[in-house]
Parts: sequence; structure tokens; C-alpha cells
Amino acid sequence: MELWAGRRMLRGGAGMKAAGKLGSYGLVLVVVFGGALGVGTMVGPVTPREGASVAAGEGDGHSDHSGHGVGGQSGAVPGGLQVSQDGYTLNPISTIATGAPAEFRFTVIGPDGTPVTAYQVEHDKKMHLVVASRDLTSFQHVHPSMAPDGTWSVGLAVPKAGSYRAFADFVPAEGEKLTLGVDLQAAGDYRPEPLPHVSRTAAVGDYTVNLAGDIVPGRASKLVMTVSKDGEPVDDLEPYLGAYGHLVALRAGDLAYLHVHPEERDEAGPEVTFVAEAPSRGDYRLFLDFKHEGKLRTVGFTVTAVLSDGHAPSATHDHTH
Repeated sequence: MELWAGRRMLRGGAGMKAAGKLGSYGLVLVVVFGGALGVGTMVGPVTPREGASVAAGEGDGHSDHSGHGVGGQSGAVPGGLQVSQDGYTLNPISTIATGAPAEFRFTVIGPDGTPVTAYQVEHDKKMHLVVASRDLTSFQHVHPSMAPDGTWSVGLAVPKAGSYRAFADFVPAEGEKLTLGVDLQAAGDYRPEPLPHVSRTAAVGDYTVNLAGDIVPGRASKLVMTVSKDGEPVDDLEPYLGAYGHLVALRAGDLAYLHVHPEERDEAGPEVTFVAEAPSRGDYRLFLDFKHEGKLRTVGFTVTAVLSDGHAPSATHDHTH
């Protein structure tokens, strides 16, 4: 499930330098859940929670998931659900734990049976690692370092005991873009939390982010995130991974993975617009990373994509968490 895009122009000398860097990205990148082909109906629609908000549209709730955009072969497994694909396997070497950060190590085993050591740089990094709890109340996006033997490592600590899913998002030097996933366990007493309520507003510190737009399965859906601080719009967002915002969406229930970047805009805020396509009805958690005043911040939203017998999206009922 991947989508990237976004070219930017910043203000001032430093801004122009960053803008040149951002200019390497395409105009708008529509993200779809990607995955291997030929798996049939292994993954079906996810039933939304009772009383959740609704975005309605036409169709049967399924879309193509070739990993190359709309129009691929239907029935493929969405990205992140497989530990192995196209001859590549995600191989965790260490475990995760709560408390102080500890080194988490892993390799990607290639088609020849040895660790991959050559990767393409995508969005400023050779490896993007996302770690989320199975109940979707915890989320981290980090960038490990690779040793010459192909071993990746990063300091990592999770906030509580329980089951987690790690996603390795990368492009091997001699292959196509992949998102592989593996389950990890943090030892201790585990009490799962309910999925956060559907909400149009999320906050972190002095910052508030408002979400506009609905996710309609099988269609390109525009999502607009508006960032404010202390009630005032933030119009000087700083680039992060080649864009002014970075969005990851995970489907509740199986944690199918969607990676998106914003559409092209000249302004550095307060709005960051994404175009994404969900493969099915169901609940999704959206995690937005944005950078301001030299610090990276993350907020999370719960949204629901469902279909009804109407021909247009119905009103969404917001429930602030």
C-alpha cells in the first residue's frame, strides 16, 4: 500500500534549496494498497464498527492492488500483510521491549538467500520502518542504519507490552518497491485498548490538525490536513522526507498498509493534501507526520470507509477522541 508525491517551493534561500530537493518528486502520487498477485481472495472486506462514521460510494468495496496504481489485477494481497514477496523476506534478528530504547536488528533476505545490501534511496532514505501496535494505539516511523553485511539496526522501545507489526518499506537495487510485514511481541501483561473513536480533529502539544474529506473504497479520495498552533494556521511547515507531510494508513483488523505523500503545492501549509485509495470498506487509522520549528510531530485519526446504496458520499458524523 504505497503512495508518494509532492514537489515543494520554500521561501528564502534555504527554502529554494529545499524546493530543489523536493522537485524530484512527481506531481500527485495516488496511493493504493500494493501486494503480490495471484493470492485470490485471501483478504476480504473488513466490516466497519457499529456506529462509526460513513463515507459512501459506488462499487463492491474492492479495488485493484497491483502495487502500481489503479488497474492492476484484482484480488492481490495488500501491502504489509506478507513477510515474504517476490523472493524477498523480512527477517527480524532481535526482539522489541518496553522501557529504554534497545537495538532492534533485522535483515532483508534476497532471492539468492543472502541479506540484501544494495537499496535505492526513496524519499531521502533507503529503509523506512514503521512499527504499530495491533490495537493501533501506538505508532512509530523510524529510519534504521545498515551495516556492510546488510543488517539494519535502530534504537527502539514500544510504550506497552503486547503484539506489534513491523513494516519494512524499501526498494531493492535490482527490484520493485516492497512493503513487507512481520509480527513482533513485547513481553509483559497485555491489555488491548479499543480503536480510538472516529474524529476529524487530532492534537499534539500546542498543535491541532483538522481532517477534511472521506475515504471511499475503490476511488481516489482527497484528504486535506490543516495544521494550526494555538489556534493560528501554520504556514511555514518544514520539509520531511521530501514533502511537507507524510501519511501512513493502516486498516484495522489486519493492518494492511498504505503509504502516502501529499500532492504538489507551493505553500508550506497550513493545508497538506493527500490522494489515497483504500481497497475495502472498514476502519483505518491515519498517522500524519509533520515538521515545524525543527521538531517532528505525529497525530492520529480514525476514519471509516463504507459503501451504501447511494451514489455520493453521505455526511460523516464526527466523534472527537
